[in-house]
Amino acid sequence: MTDAPAPQHYSPRWNGDTRTAPPDVGGERETLSAVLDWQRATFELKCAGLSPEQLSEKAVAASALSLHGLLRHLSGVERWWFRIQFAHEDVPLLYYSDDDPDQDFESLDGDVEEAFAVWRAECERSRQITAAAASLDETGIRKRTGEPISLRRIMVDMIAEYARHNGHADLLREGIDGATGI
Repeated sequence: MTDAPAPQHYSPRWNGDTRTAPPDVGGERETLSAVLDWQRATFELKCAGLSPEQLSEKAVAASALSLHGLLRHLSGVERWWFRIQFAHEDVPLLYYSDDDPDQDFESLDGDVEEAFAVWRAECERSRQITAAAASLDETGIRKRTGEPISLRRIMVDMIAEYARHNGHADLLREGIDGATGI
């Protein structure tokens, strides 16, 4: 058997890509945490280098999505799952009210840099909550049903949430300035 060179990765890379690849081998918590952080970093990279106006642009016809709206939405999702559902912190919802449930996507008022600061702070708090948990089997309580939900399930759902919205971010970014890759 000969050692063949590893196949090249043909997907174009972006300048400034400093993401850390998740480990190929590792424990469950380490792997889930690293994959979730990689998804978070992918979203941030998709937004890099754009002006506030571009970030707020609804660049896909027939869609109300923008990178700014996704940023606000992901901040709220981080808070909802980790702080409210799992850690039972008494904090208000972000960019949501019963009277205006879609304000994360539709009400793009406020400073984009402030929205990034909120998102980064929510991601950091989520990391702290995850690190402090004794195991991935620890549970929070779903507010709507009163049923338990494990940290493991929350992390898997968050990876899926970011993966879905990173696909949206791909289309939005390409529509804004033609950039593709990652």
